[in-house]
Amino acid sequence: MSGPMEELARRARALSREDRLRLAEELLASLHEQPDPEIEAAWDEEIRRRIEEIESGKAKLVPAQEVFDEIRKMLR
Repeated sequence: MSGPMEELARRARALSREDRLRLAEELLASLHEQPDPEIEAAWDEEIRRRIEEIESGKAKLVPAQEVFDEIRKMLR
């Protein structure tokens, strides 16, 4: 690690747990590229489609607990 990086890391470790967490979240968020508008539009359409299927009754909803129970059975 370079000198400035070591100093920055030392100062970051001196922060409270809450501030270190907030800093880590902000740094991680800064690594994500801007979303592709075409991909975002495709996801928006998929979300609308799924909501429509749920509201129309076309989609069969299964409670999460039932899904987890079934997975546990399969893993035994």
